[in-house]
Amino acid sequence: MDLFDKCKNYGPGDPLYDAKIAEEKGLYPYFLPLEETEGTEVVINGRKLIMLGSNNYLGLTHHPKVKEAAKKAIDEYGTSATGSRFMNGTLKIHRQLEDALSEFLNKEAVIVFSTGYQTNLGTISALLNPKDYAIMDKEDHASIVDGWKLSQAKFSRFNHNDTKSLEVVLSKIPDESGKLIIVDGIYSMAGDIAPLPEIIKLKDKYGARLMVDDAHSIGVLGKNGRGTANYFNLEKETDLIMGTFSKSFASLGGFIAGEKDVINYIKHYARPFIFSAAMTPSSAYAALAALEVMKTEPERIEHLWSIANRMRKGLKELGFDIGNSNTPVIPVYVRDRWKTVMFWKELFDLGVYVNPVLPPAVAPNDSLLRTSYIATHTEEQIDRALSIFEKAGKKLGIIK
Repeated sequence: MDLFDKCKNYGPGDPLYDAKIAEEKGLYPYFLPLEETEGTEVVINGRKLIMLGSNNYLGLTHHPKVKEAAKKAIDEYGTSATGSRFMNGTLKIHRQLEDALSEFLNKEAVIVFSTGYQTNLGTISALLNPKDYAIMDKEDHASIVDGWKLSQAKFSRFNHNDTKSLEVVLSKIPDESGKLIIVDGIYSMAGDIAPLPEIIKLKDKYGARLMVDDAHSIGVLGKNGRGTANYFNLEKETDLIMGTFSKSFASLGGFIAGEKDVINYIKHYARPFIFSAAMTPSSAYAALAALEVMKTEPERIEHLWSIANRMRKGLKELGFDIGNSNTPVIPVYVRDRWKTVMFWKELFDLGVYVNPVLPPAVAPNDSLLRTSYIATHTEEQIDRALSIFEKAGKKLGIIK
């Protein structure tokens, strides 16, 4: 058998088959190149659309201080670190960024990775071994699942945001086993928040440790965007805080924060950290500049929530199913794969860009359009978007 046969021969039920059908019908929604973007609006195929699919929560990708910092980095360091952090790749700016994040998050130490995906992969695989348990929410990000796979640890999942289900799982794990509970702060599809107070009570009761993936929470929750643990006033009780720079920080990379000894251990055992080139200078400078903006312009977070709350209220009043979202990530559940794609296309043609999310990225009956909001969205853009959602939703029979 030729290894590449699977790349060419597939039938109904295979995601590639569905992708081929969608392309033939002009409904393929992925890999669309953006010709221009200022954040809240983008140009695709010469047409301007309102962007409701970006993770640029604070609108910092075009902030003058962030742009200037990235340019300064190239002048000082060039375009690349050209090596791993272990060898020649550690730059002064990496240390400055780690120290600033440590202070911001009220944690003893931080290390930065080249991507958020690598952060989860490296942290989880370094800390867990085959005798330990990874305990995950069923809606945890794929990078968390892949980190567990690399660790070869044992594995248990609990129902989404269900602490009773979590306790059932914890009660069955031997006392002598190491236990790491891993949750998202804000869940990237459902847009709801992990119930940290209840999770921490169970963590303490069963002798587990807790890691919170704050990729979508930093810049959104807590004072000046310090994340989920700060939002619940549980920073000391949260053992590890993970974050990315590709969202609110308007850059690229990731970090893990925690006790000094634990971070030092990860630094010496995380293969994705050891064997990857260091974060580029411009990415590190941009992230540090974005952090300063978070601290000095808190009104951005306030406006982000104002915009998100207004859109959530508007979608509910129109009759859309938005689940339990209570953050600037707002899903619109359609629950039918092809109708979801058709809804995406109708919105796209009318001037709104959203992200269609289909199985296996979500459960079979949870196909949805993922929308997310930016601090620099205007009231006029939200009005226009709601009008377009109403028109498209009624045309397809999703709302009455």
